[in-house]
Amino acid sequence: AGVPRAIPAVRSAESAPGPGWRPADGARVIASGPLADEGRRLAGELHLQYAAAGPARSGDVELALRPGVSGTGPAAAEGYELTARDGRVQVASAGEPGVFYGTRTLLQAVRSGGGLPEGVVRDAPDRAQRGLHLDIARKHFTARWIEDRLRELSALKLNQLALHFSDDQGFRIESDSHPEIVSKQHLTKAEVRRIVALAESLHVTVIPEIDSPGHLGAVIAAHPTLQLRDAAGTAARGAIDIANADSARIVDDLLREYAPLFPGPYFHLGADEYRALMAKNPEASYPRLAARAKEKYGPRARVQDLATGWLNDRAAVVRTLGKKAKAWNDGFFPGGVVTANKDIEVEYWTGKEIGARAPQDYLNEGRKLVNLNDEYLYYVLGQPNQFTYPTGQRIYEQWSPAVLRGTAPVPAPAGPDRVLGGRLAVWCDHADAQTPQQVASGIRLPLAATAQRLWDARRPTMPWRDFASLDARVR
Repeated sequence: AGVPRAIPAVRSAESAPGPGWRPADGARVIASGPLADEGRRLAGELHLQYAAAGPARSGDVELALRPGVSGTGPAAAEGYELTARDGRVQVASAGEPGVFYGTRTLLQAVRSGGGLPEGVVRDAPDRAQRGLHLDIARKHFTARWIEDRLRELSALKLNQLALHFSDDQGFRIESDSHPEIVSKQHLTKAEVRRIVALAESLHVTVIPEIDSPGHLGAVIAAHPTLQLRDAAGTAARGAIDIANADSARIVDDLLREYAPLFPGPYFHLGADEYRALMAKNPEASYPRLAARAKEKYGPRARVQDLATGWLNDRAAVVRTLGKKAKAWNDGFFPGGVVTANKDIEVEYWTGKEIGARAPQDYLNEGRKLVNLNDEYLYYVLGQPNQFTYPTGQRIYEQWSPAVLRGTAPVPAPAGPDRVLGGRLAVWCDHADAQTPQQVASGIRLPLAATAQRLWDARRPTMPWRDFASLDARVR
């Protein structure tokens, strides 16, 4: 009886009198065509038989693609209906992801309550982008560990895994165009293809990130002539010289190499924490960049304009490769003669860095944001720079997609068409502070809480203690 219990919680359920449904001997999961794999998966999970054709009989579960059953906006294909009636269950959606999410709710309802109450569940996510951002550059994670995280994401109806695989400490995916930059511990391309194939089967998009023009220490180690230096000749850690044409060539080589490896629609370009723009007076500290900015963009141009042009140029490269660009919010600068293209999605993480602006500024410019608020969603190994490991309870009770910076929501509308979603982020600043197993354990409840608030932005009604207890039963 009542509403099926799942994580994230269903958004709408209409109860009806009747016995509901529970798995029984001889029951089948019926699915055919593009849903056959989903049917086989669910049959195995519920220890039922699989059948490619009906008709459905009492005790059966039927998976169906049905036009008109959907959510709204970009997440339309993820909405579903889950109906228990006359001893049978139907999972229906306009899209395959929605059918898959309906099976996740059914599976969790069995684990939490033994079966599905009589009635109809109508459910869809509030935000289209929901997931985990994982730093595999500073710390090597095995393909198997990453695959386990994909299964965890899919159980929570999360649909993105971003892989930050290039930084000062390492470059962690095999390269054919520049093998000299690859760290000893890395993922092979065969392993990446296996990860991507599993992700696609679980309706998770894998987003690659090659951060530039900062965070490129592993590339600079193999190509020291690309190193950015200030007026005194001091090296700017991890930063390449964007006045050097060779810098663009090598980064573009890598963007072109990896775009086909990741078939999803996005490529993350980083653009954060470029050391030249963290100086109090970039033009005085980096006169060569200032001169190049004026040469390229006119007498009023500054170093920030050269960096913005760099971002636009890399976005143009990935656009030709069929990708939409993402970049961190501190790579977008106001008041310059060059403006970052409006089609680059802003991944908002901080208001603390030099030059970082309030999220309202980006919204006022008409930009679309994704929420990675470092106050709640940053799991930073070793807890440096006043970071503390996030707790699921704090995310669950205090955060929402509109809380982009600090602890207060933005004043302007921050609906699904403006704040597209969010991700929990794991950063490995002190790589040895935790083992991979400790990371997996530490992010379990924060990830569940993030999934809940992205699926339904409203304040949860279930007390945190009950939510945590439910998580232990359904996953």
